[in-house]
Amino acid sequence: MRFGTPYQLGFVLFAKLATCVSCSAVSSPVVSLADGASCGCTQLASQYGSLVLFSNSTSYSTANLEYWDVRSDQSPACIFLPSETSQVASAISILSSCGTQFAMRGGGHMNFPGSNNIDGGVLLALNSLNDVVVSDDQKSVDIGPGARWVDVYEALAPYGRYAIGGRLKTIGVSGLTLIGGFHYLINKYGMTMDNILSYDVVLGNGTQVVANATSNPDLFWALKGGGSNFGVVTKFTMQALPIANISTTIQAFDESAVPAFINASCDLAANDGPDIAAGTVLSISVNTTTREATASLLGVQEGTESPPSRFANFSSIPSPLTVVNKVQTPIEWHSVLETPNQMFRVQFAHHTMKPDGAQLYRIYQAWRAAVDDVIDVEGLYPTFVMNIMPKSAASVAKNNGVGNTWGLDDEESLIIWQFSTGWSNAVDDLRMTNWARSLLDYWHAENVAKGLAHDFLYAGDAGEFQNVFTGYPIENVRRMREVRDAYDPTGTFRRLNWGGFKLGGD
Repeated sequence: MRFGTPYQLGFVLFAKLATCVSCSAVSSPVVSLADGASCGCTQLASQYGSLVLFSNSTSYSTANLEYWDVRSDQSPACIFLPSETSQVASAISILSSCGTQFAMRGGGHMNFPGSNNIDGGVLLALNSLNDVVVSDDQKSVDIGPGARWVDVYEALAPYGRYAIGGRLKTIGVSGLTLIGGFHYLINKYGMTMDNILSYDVVLGNGTQVVANATSNPDLFWALKGGGSNFGVVTKFTMQALPIANISTTIQAFDESAVPAFINASCDLAANDGPDIAAGTVLSISVNTTTREATASLLGVQEGTESPPSRFANFSSIPSPLTVVNKVQTPIEWHSVLETPNQMFRVQFAHHTMKPDGAQLYRIYQAWRAAVDDVIDVEGLYPTFVMNIMPKSAASVAKNNGVGNTWGLDDEESLIIWQFSTGWSNAVDDLRMTNWARSLLDYWHAENVAKGLAHDFLYAGDAGEFQNVFTGYPIENVRRMREVRDAYDPTGTFRRLNWGGFKLGGD
C-alpha cells in the first residue's frame, strides 16, 4: 500500500495515533544523564542479573570494545546484553520510564561517535540476537540484529543462495540495512533495504510490532533508509537469491594508471545496466612511507563468466600490478574480506556527483596534494573511495510498490566520491575533521557551479558533521517525521537515543 498524497498520509497517521493503544503517549521523565543511567541500570540488573555488565565486571571491557572505529570507544554506565526479543522490549520500556539516555549496537561498524555507544548512559548491545534462519522454501532468511553479514552468507551457502548485504564480511546487518546498504549487485537487485520483506520492531514504549507491506506499511517504508529514528529492529526478513556462484576480479594499478582508473570508474557508473548484475569497491590509497598511490578494484559479477566482462575497461588498463580472476561461491569471496576492529580512528566524508572523469580526477589530485598537509599525523591511512550508483539501482525501489526514503530518480547514474581517513591519536581528531571538511566543501561547491553535484548523502559514507537528511526529498523527510511521531510519540528515539543521524525536531 502506498499513500498518494500528504493529506492521505496525515489522515492515516492521525487515525493510528487516535486508536493505537501501543502508541499511547506517556512522557518519559526529564532527568540528568547520571540519574537516568542509575535508574535504568539498577532496574535492568534487578531483572536480568548477569546480562547487565558494569565497569567492575571482567566482561565489561571486552564487550565495550566490539567496534571498528576506535573513536566509538566510550564508557557506558552499564551494558545490557539481551538474549531474547522480549528482553529488548522490556529494556526499552525500562529505559523510557527512567528517562535513561542510551545507545544501541548491532555489529559495531558505524564510524560515527555516539551512534552506537554512549558515555555515562546505557549501551543496549544486541550481539546475542544473532540467529540466521533460512525459510523452508529457501526464498527468504530471518536475521537477528546482532548478526554480521558473514553469518548470513554462511547460512545461505549450503542452499546455493545469496543476499544483498554488506560487501565486507564483518559489517553488521542492522546498521547497513537501516541506512540503505551498498552491495556489489545493486544495479540489478537494488539496495539492501529494497530486499527487506519484513521488520520486527520494538517501539519506544516497549511494544512489539511487525512492519511489512500489509502491516504497518508506513513504518515499513520509513525503515528503508530512515536509520534508528523509529525503534529497535529485532528481526529482519529479507530475500534470499538463487546465486550459487560469482565471478570476481581483484586488480591493482600504480599511480600512473589513476586517470584511466577514474575514467573506467565513471564509465562503469554510467553504463552498469541491470542485464548483468555486477559492482565494485573502488579505492585509491596512499602509502605514507613511500608516498606512492595504488588504485584497486574489487569486482563481483553474478554467474561464472571469467574474467567478468563488466569490468573490461579496467582489464584494458596497461601494466597492472595485480590481476586475480576467480569463480567462487559468495562465502568464499566474503570470508577473506576482513575489517578488523580497533585498528585505528576512522572518519568517512563524501559528496555525490554525476560521473565525470575529468572533474573527478581533479578532485583526486587536490586530495592527493592535501594528504601532504597532514603527512605528519601518526598512523595516517588516507584513501580516496568511489562508490558507483547506477540508475538501475534506483529503479528497483521505484517499481516495487513500496519505494524507500531516499526517493532517488532513476534517470541518471551517480558516483559518490569519499575521503576515508584513518589515524592513531585522539589529539588529531579535530585537525583531521577540519582537513577533510574544508577540502570536501570546496570541491562540492565546484561541482555545484559546474552543474555536476547531486544533493544525495549516504549515511554509511558520511561524516558526523554532515546531515544526510538534507539530501533526501523534503516530502520524504516530512513523511518520516510524521511516521516517527506516530510510532514514538514520547520521543524515546529522538530524545533518549540521540546518537547517529537523526531527523531532528519540528
